[in-house]
Amino acid sequence: MNDACAPLELRQLTRPEEITPELREELADCWEEVVNSGGAVIAAEFPLPPVARSHVAPVVDGLVRALDPRLARLLVATVGGSLAGWLVIRRDGHPLVAHRGTVNHVQTLPRLRGRGIATALMNRVPDIAREGMGLERLAIAVRGGLGLEAFYGRLGWTEVGRWPGALRVAPGDDRDEILMSLVL
Repeated sequence: MNDACAPLELRQLTRPEEITPELREELADCWEEVVNSGGAVIAAEFPLPPVARSHVAPVVDGLVRALDPRLARLLVATVGGSLAGWLVIRRDGHPLVAHRGTVNHVQTLPRLRGRGIATALMNRVPDIAREGMGLERLAIAVRGGLGLEAFYGRLGWTEVGRWPGALRVAPGDDRDEILMSLVL
């Protein structure tokens, strides 16, 4: 089936054993491709782009090991049985902040952008967070200069803070880190 005609499917994964070696490879491939195409999903463990599989794979392995129904869930979008995008929903286990979670690593394959994959992923997040994890509020931090705050704003997220120049994408290219919140 042609990717252009294949339906989008969303699947939530909550335990490391649910991640096949093939999916682990697809997650790393996607992340590497997204970062190297200019996507704003750099991990603290990564150097500045370009990144290689040797940078990405260990971080994916750590995300997979951290999956736990109460603390961290992976939401994947597939088209024609292949990974099209993914994100992570996390909660801190400390009682002071256990009512809120964070959405991290929202990404879609560059060749599939414009098909509503990120929107579909983000529209599913509130239900998973509220019903599956018992969360009351979500946070996300996005890179300024890419229009991401407008994208999330259309989905109901509110900008709650901005850290001017907090992200140095390249020498002479500092961007704001924009903090956004969604009440569930």
